[in-house]
Amino acid sequence: MPEQTEPTIQELFDLSGRVVLFTGATGYLGRAMSRALAEAGASVVGTSHDADDAAAFGPDLPSPGGAEHRGLCLNHMEPASIESTVADVLGRYGRIDVLVNCGHEVHGFDLTNVTAEAFNRQLGNATGYFLLARCVHDDAVRRGVEASIIMTASMYGLVASYPDVYEGIGSPNPVAYQTAKAGIIQMTRHLAAYWACDRVRVNCISPGAFPSPAADRTLVERIREKTPMKRIGVPSELKGAVVFLASRASSYITGQNIVVDGGWTAW
Repeated sequence: MPEQTEPTIQELFDLSGRVVLFTGATGYLGRAMSRALAEAGASVVGTSHDADDAAAFGPDLPSPGGAEHRGLCLNHMEPASIESTVADVLGRYGRIDVLVNCGHEVHGFDLTNVTAEAFNRQLGNATGYFLLARCVHDDAVRRGVEASIIMTASMYGLVASYPDVYEGIGSPNPVAYQTAKAGIIQMTRHLAAYWACDRVRVNCISPGAFPSPAADRTLVERIREKTPMKRIGVPSELKGAVVFLASRASSYITGQNIVVDGGWTAW
């Protein structure tokens, strides 16, 4: 049915009163995206596997309309940690309207030396994303409300990395990482199809090249040359995508993967 009153663009992107659970919120990309959600009016519960980082989260975020931010320690690789953290958030706020899965446990193995144990451990990142998503879905269904779940994947879940980009610098982008990220993109589609009838939307953001300031300069230059826009991304360029997917502005969008890569996957 058509809307009786057309919302304004400001209303569509307004997250006032919403509660966001954001894993990996203290990371290089997570900090910018969690700040974007706070700027849009949401209360952001940011998590990190590092207790000190989690404790420091929140005070520097804006709080328009009295939003309340909080940091919690969460290891998304451990089901018990997921359950206790979700229970903590629900106990304090009474709701989780948006989940952003952005945390990721890394390892330094490439395809020549990765062990079965390390490979399976990387795939556990996708397992953690699923368990968190199911918790948020189930709570939304119990309360009879809508929810938005946002996964974070990678352009390397869509295309392979160029071997020459990493040649002579260090380990290539891990095969287990790319496998996990591809799985997260497909999981997004699967959950979106099954949960649409519950009014729970599931979408994904796949960042391209966003090397941190600490990254090897030769590697950064090689990535820049491979990118159609001839530059690397900066974290603030993910702010629009995450607010869009969290808000009513994307109310008829589910099962999609927004690729923010400077054109890398257009080749």
